[in-house]
Amino acid sequence: MFTLGRQCRVSCSGIRSAVTQRHHDVLAEQYRTRRNPDRIAIGKRLNSSDAGLPETGHIEAAPNEGILWFDHVFPLKLQWLLRSPWQAEKSLRDLMSRFDNPTVALADPLNIIKQALPSHLSLKVTEIVPRFKEGGAFVKFSHPDGLSDEEIEVAVKDLLKKETVKPWFNPFHSVSVALVRGRPWLEDLYRLPSSRLKVEFVPTASGGQAPELSQEELYSFFRRYGKIADIATQPPDSKVLPRYALLDFARVRHAIMARNCMHGFKVGGGAGEGAVETVLRIGYERKIKVHWIRDWIFNHPRLVIPAVAAILATITVAIFDPIRTFFIKAHIEETFHITSSRIYRWFEGRATDIFRFRHGDVEGAGLRALWDDRKENIQQVRTWLMETAETFIVVQGPRGSAKRELVVDEALKDRKYKLLIDCKPIQEARGDSATIRAAAAEVGYRPVFSWMNSFSSLIDLAAQGTIGTKAGFSETLDTQLAKILQTTATALKQVALEDRKKKDKDATLTDDEYLEAHPEKRLVVVVDNFLHKTQESSLVYDKIAEWAAGLTVSNVAHVIFLTTDVSFSKSLSKALPDRVFRQISLGDCSPGVAKRIVISHLDADADDAGSDAEKLTPSQRRKDLGELDECIGALGGRLTDLEFLARRMKTGESPSKAVQHIIEQSASEILKMYLLDAERSQRQWTPQQAWLLVKQLATTECLRYNEILLSDTFKSGGEVVLQALEQAELISIHSINGRPHSIRPGKPVYASAFRLLTEDHVLKSRLDLSTLNELIKIENTSIDKYEAELVRLSSIPEPGNGLRERIRWLIAKLMKSQRDVEEYEAECAGLKKVLLREY
Repeated sequence: MFTLGRQCRVSCSGIRSAVTQRHHDVLAEQYRTRRNPDRIAIGKRLNSSDAGLPETGHIEAAPNEGILWFDHVFPLKLQWLLRSPWQAEKSLRDLMSRFDNPTVALADPLNIIKQALPSHLSLKVTEIVPRFKEGGAFVKFSHPDGLSDEEIEVAVKDLLKKETVKPWFNPFHSVSVALVRGRPWLEDLYRLPSSRLKVEFVPTASGGQAPELSQEELYSFFRRYGKIADIATQPPDSKVLPRYALLDFARVRHAIMARNCMHGFKVGGGAGEGAVETVLRIGYERKIKVHWIRDWIFNHPRLVIPAVAAILATITVAIFDPIRTFFIKAHIEETFHITSSRIYRWFEGRATDIFRFRHGDVEGAGLRALWDDRKENIQQVRTWLMETAETFIVVQGPRGSAKRELVVDEALKDRKYKLLIDCKPIQEARGDSATIRAAAAEVGYRPVFSWMNSFSSLIDLAAQGTIGTKAGFSETLDTQLAKILQTTATALKQVALEDRKKKDKDATLTDDEYLEAHPEKRLVVVVDNFLHKTQESSLVYDKIAEWAAGLTVSNVAHVIFLTTDVSFSKSLSKALPDRVFRQISLGDCSPGVAKRIVISHLDADADDAGSDAEKLTPSQRRKDLGELDECIGALGGRLTDLEFLARRMKTGESPSKAVQHIIEQSASEILKMYLLDAERSQRQWTPQQAWLLVKQLATTECLRYNEILLSDTFKSGGEVVLQALEQAELISIHSINGRPHSIRPGKPVYASAFRLLTEDHVLKSRLDLSTLNELIKIENTSIDKYEAELVRLSSIPEPGNGLRERIRWLIAKLMKSQRDVEEYEAECAGLKKVLLREY
């Protein structure tokens, strides 16, 4: 049996009573403190309570005394347990009592040390210093004379081989022990154990130079504590003092044991008179540099930035794409539209008995006459939607010809789901972010982070300046639109397949085969205002056309384009070059239908006008309705103008007065938009070019296209100017076999407005004078050119026959231009008199 003092031999309580009262109090106080000394935050330090002697931080062994290091007494990560908020005040005894139960007999570290000491040796434990940070404890003991520390170490190791002692926290490893040969330093610094040790060679006396140990010597000293993976000595040319070596152990606990047993160990000091001893000063060295992840990231931007972009793209696809698909489906199915809910429709059906909603009735009454006239067009669209042809349906007509109402409200009114995309707000948006927001709003694509496009562009710009290449964060407008449209296509296909069931007869078909066999199940996508302001940019229209071609070819949806541009085939043929488009051209209403539309608008409020006894409709009560035929002839059959006429007639105006007001308003619009010089820099035409068309269309209904191009006013960029005026709706260009052949007013009412403008002598004189001045400039430029060439030819001493012919031709052209200038100036003089005489 071994003795622990004079009062206890076997029990754990005997061991506790044998430890000196001073060190027992230090051990208990260590657990009462709020902060564990082994894991002190940087910048703070507590008293060195781990050390037996807080004044020096070392354990001194007197003669007949030795120190053993016991490993696997505490878990290496015990600090987090002791620093818990609810356990910060617990003492050592309170903490260990949680494990003091019959099922866990070896829970108490003191019991572990007790069982590891051999009983046949007369050892007296004088001090136990636990090292929670390093998972072990120092045991200081005294022994009788004639018994060396090495013999005690061998006896303890033999006992542990025979009777394995395993700690409670790790039943797969046993307790190990080693003799402390050096002078251990019990610091409370924030230095966590590591498998790498830095062994410094320090002289015993200051100012001296300690001999450096070789790798063989280091191996012989440290191999007993565990497997050494590598030994790296200091480079010979290094100026760092003191000299050092790095030892890499295979396991952290082996490095801990080596450090605690060999720190302060003296080597050398042989028989020579000048021999110098070397003291081994050992510390933990981090194998991985501090902030190595951050440093690696900042040092490898060419790899990190594209990788981050790829990760962000993956997260976007994995998280946001399903959400966006859901919102697009909700937009198509009108899930969150209050007007589509059953409660709203029930309330609306009951409320109409009490309240009268006249707006819808008025609009419907005006269009019913139009739909009667266009029944064939409506039926044609419905028939095409039941066929499997993989091509586009195009409805072309001037603005105000009710294209949208004909398709959406009539042809598709029995379709459960349809998607309407209006290109106008997308095309008119300014900037990439605004364009993305507008495109997303049309299809219900959300959430959309349009501001990220500008932010990502700045990141890409910074990355390009840093690493020389773009990082790939920013996406072009083309890419963003393609992503929105692709997500929309996915949602369209999911909605089209919602009614498909496993019990159907054709359940064995694939999704594509099912949609091809059932064209009625496909959704209808209506693209309105296609090619609106196409002269600014065609990117949006190209992307929509490509996307629509994919929908059509893959049988996901039918696509109907609504456009005012007669040259739509040029844009759509890029997407479907081998298809013949199905086209419906809408024009203005005939006079008979136009009259019916106006009368229908007048009679829409029949229930609100007159008494019950009087059964005449408002149109029948009007005495000026006979003027309507003549007024419609002057106004034309454009639906928007007819509705404007009907609204003015409802206010009490006569048809002739209402039409005159509409014509005057149209003339004012033409004067402001096309003829005045205001905002001239934003136009592609000059007022003189627009006035020439207005003046000639006022006298004739149709102009020859090529005749206009041959006029002096349209010599420079004539076709571009005419196309710009057609887009601005001043004129309409009609084609035969794909080539333009005639020019007409952009709206029927414009013919009357043109005549009204030409009847204004002052305005006509002013604009004619401006046109003549432009012609005079053109002729003067030609004259200058002719004169310059004649001067060059006159310098030739003896011109030949060819030169004489050229000179005669130049003189004839010069004389003709001079005569034209004189004629123009004579006309200008007469026009100036009109401007001086009249207001």
